[in-house]
Amino acid sequence: MKIRSAPSSQPDIAFTLNGRPATSSAGCSVAVAVLANGATGFRRSVSGELRAPLCAMGICYECRLTINGQPHQKSCQVVIGSGMVVQTDG
Repeated sequence: MKIRSAPSSQPDIAFTLNGRPATSSAGCSVAVAVLANGATGFRRSVSGELRAPLCAMGICYECRLTINGQPHQKSCQVVIGSGMVVQTDG
């Protein structure tokens, strides 16, 4: 299921998600941008279970992704930017 964002007067932001082109509304967190593009798993636990954002305020660490080559970034705390490269483990 694709989440549709509210209409915005700002142009969409283009970024790369798991090696594929993706877009998001300006001002969204990376976590919201990734969810809006259909990702269901952000990372895997040590036992291999899929994990995804839980708190959306940087406390739970479940939203960690690789952003621009930097692993373990809390995606709910980073604003999506044009040209970002985002990688999930899900």
